[in-house]
Amino acid sequence: MSALPEPQIAPTSVRSKPDGSLSRRTFAIISHPDAGKTTLTEKLLLAGGAINMAGAVKVRGENRRARSDWMEIEQSRGISVTSSVMTFEREGITFNLLDTPGHSDFSEDTYRTLTAVDSAIMVVDVAKGIESQTRKLFEICRLRDIPIITFVNKVDREGRDPFEILDELEAGLALSVSPQVWPVGMGSDFQGCFDLETNEFLHSRPRAAGSFNSVTQFNGPDDPALHAVLPEHVAAKFAGEVELAQAGYSAFDAEAYRQGHLTPVVFGSALRDFSVDQLLKIVARFAPPPRPQPSDKGAVDPLTQSVSAFVFKVQANMDPNHRDRVAFVRFCSGHFKRGMKLNHVRSGKPLAVNNPIYFFAQERALTEEAFAGDVIGIPNHGTLRVGDTLTEGETFRFTGLPSFAPEVMRRVRLEDTMKMKQLRRALEDLAEEGLVQVFKPTIGSQWIVGVVGPLQLDVLASRVRNEYKTDITFEPVPYATARWISADEERFVKTFMQENMMSCAMDRDERPVFLPKNDWELRYARERNPGLTFAETREIVAT
Repeated sequence: MSALPEPQIAPTSVRSKPDGSLSRRTFAIISHPDAGKTTLTEKLLLAGGAINMAGAVKVRGENRRARSDWMEIEQSRGISVTSSVMTFEREGITFNLLDTPGHSDFSEDTYRTLTAVDSAIMVVDVAKGIESQTRKLFEICRLRDIPIITFVNKVDREGRDPFEILDELEAGLALSVSPQVWPVGMGSDFQGCFDLETNEFLHSRPRAAGSFNSVTQFNGPDDPALHAVLPEHVAAKFAGEVELAQAGYSAFDAEAYRQGHLTPVVFGSALRDFSVDQLLKIVARFAPPPRPQPSDKGAVDPLTQSVSAFVFKVQANMDPNHRDRVAFVRFCSGHFKRGMKLNHVRSGKPLAVNNPIYFFAQERALTEEAFAGDVIGIPNHGTLRVGDTLTEGETFRFTGLPSFAPEVMRRVRLEDTMKMKQLRRALEDLAEEGLVQVFKPTIGSQWIVGVVGPLQLDVLASRVRNEYKTDITFEPVPYATARWISADEERFVKTFMQENMMSCAMDRDERPVFLPKNDWELRYARERNPGLTFAETREIVAT
């Protein structure tokens, strides 16, 4: 069989209509691994006309790869390990879709990405319900009052009763739920999905086989004409379920959704295209346009005329041939135009943005403008860092980007000592990107890396090998985690580090760090040093 062609970007430009920030929808997709997040991302891009053919996450050699998973390790393992941005336009709305890693080992990248979105789609596996990583990501969204649409995926397979899922959402997440699209049968009885607002029956021809390809209009879920085309036992169950769902759960309230108190729920199948178009329509109609962003001088209104933006991610080597470094920048206000000079607040120097790009996963194209809500890339050679603020002249700083203490610590061992320069460059680039945290011990010359989970170590080794042509391995260290040390008086920090030289280090920003061997040692240090703070998290402040 001949290989199928790779998906192509549609010829229409996503930047063709300068219609301002009110037409922007910037959202992330969050889920536990294997819930179908990346498949849904592909199908949303297909529904939005951004690609001509959607890829699959786990495929055979001749099939298409998922567009948003562009790294070699993502394609070989069938997982997302880095956030990617895809921009497309549909019916006058510009969508900025941020696909985030589902695996908990890459949660820090996801947390930072969530600071750049205005809403989120939460993907739930109908057979598994709310899983641990989904719950963690939901709590991060709640801290920022990010409104959430819930997509209950894989209803074409055997799964839990829809009411169990809805009750779990209400009880487990303390959210009101409002069913919008309901499954007609499930698993072997699956016939399609029914849009409770438009009374459209989404199905396939021939019935119960293949992907969604037909829409039939009915007068309501109790329409005899609908029941006539369904197996009798499916029709009877569907009628009872819809009556109970509409009576027992909240009616949709756009304001309650935008305030984060209610989640519209769409049942569907990303793999077979069921309810994907309905989901995108809900995002377009009800998801909020750009929201005010927090800064050290108060919230920044997106309708403010002057341009402001912040860097929430830096990606190294998206094009390995050019050793590039691209800063992902979320615009918060104003109308940016290519060639503008912006104030780089950290350095106080002007920054000419001559080659701004919009993203389509790894692919890119120049863009002439951006509005509040847009995410663009600014190629640079280390000038921009995570946490940087760009303005048209003001000196405020956007706040709220988190950094978390690592849970796995390892010493880096270089296989070829002649490649020390490449290793140093690799660690600097990938630490700046946020893949790992790098610590320089007070005593000793070998770097120590800290990660949230062990899978990050595999990714680190893979990327150092593929992108920097250097082989590394990891050795165990006696440290369990890291804590940032601070005090009202700097002398307390200096004294502590002098007394604990074997267990102290400096991070990449030259901040002092304590490396305890276990929880007992950490508690002991806190008890002996009441004037010190041992922080598990810190806000990223580019210095």
